[in-house]
Amino acid sequence: MSDQPLRTPATSRVTALTDTAAADYEVALESLNQWQLAWRRFRRHRLALVGVAILAVMVFLAVFGPIIWPYDPLDLRRDLPGPQGFDPIAMPPFGSDGAGRSVFVLVANGARLSMLIGTTTMLIAVTIGVLVGAVAGFFGGWVDNLLMRFVDLVLSIPFLFIVLVAARFFGGGELVPLILIFGLLSWPGLARLVRALYLSLREQEFVLAARAVGVGDLRIAFRHILPNAIGPVVVSATLIVANAIILEAFVSYLNFGLKAQDISWGNALARSQERIAVGNWWWPFFPGMAIALTVIAINFLGDGLRDALDPRAKE
Repeated sequence: MSDQPLRTPATSRVTALTDTAAADYEVALESLNQWQLAWRRFRRHRLALVGVAILAVMVFLAVFGPIIWPYDPLDLRRDLPGPQGFDPIAMPPFGSDGAGRSVFVLVANGARLSMLIGTTTMLIAVTIGVLVGAVAGFFGGWVDNLLMRFVDLVLSIPFLFIVLVAARFFGGGELVPLILIFGLLSWPGLARLVRALYLSLREQEFVLAARAVGVGDLRIAFRHILPNAIGPVVVSATLIVANAIILEAFVSYLNFGLKAQDISWGNALARSQERIAVGNWWWPFFPGMAIALTVIAINFLGDGLRDALDPRAKE
């Protein structure tokens, strides 16, 4: 006699329904990788989305502003109506400067250099900081001691003093030297962060497994460990962009920055000093607001990226 259980039509129907439910449940499961989970968390961060929207407007102004609203530094019109020829009512939406030129056009064109300075400074600082921090944290020993003592030396120098002196004697009002000065002085903090991340990650199981199969040190450092440390690096990179924009405005306001014909938000603030005393508040106000909004948006974006890229964050 067979040991197989006797199947009636009712039990066959129940078995079929159970198999169908299990199949439906398996189909409903969705496998998400690390970046998809990060994007899901990022979309739930409302302030980060606000920051992305503001940055999108600023990037649009930086890319298309000089094309749509070209700014001519030699256009010295002074025949506008209103008190002293630069009433904001006479030239909306932001009024005009002391020469009768549109402040809106000034802000739109200034976005190009300000965003360029912030982005390129970030790229230089991230490249140097990641390389120094990764080498120091991965190899350790005398390499770590030598590189970290150099980082301590750079951090011990008064930052603003070096920036002002370098901008005066090496920058000469040119864009490229100013970017190099900012980038070469903005990486030590990121190098310390990357070193700390590498010290905690180099003893993980996936690194030991890569060593066991004969993977080279450089490949382990930059192909295995660096992707696992990319979250804090991305957040720090956004903060470097904001710091560079503020630093350019500070240096330009002290007349150590770009030349007068190179329009940036900081340069616009510097040129507006003489007009504040005669009641022209709108000329410095709108470039200053552009800097403030951009820095706030970048900070919101950094907060969103920090929460999204944190593997310990809850869904």
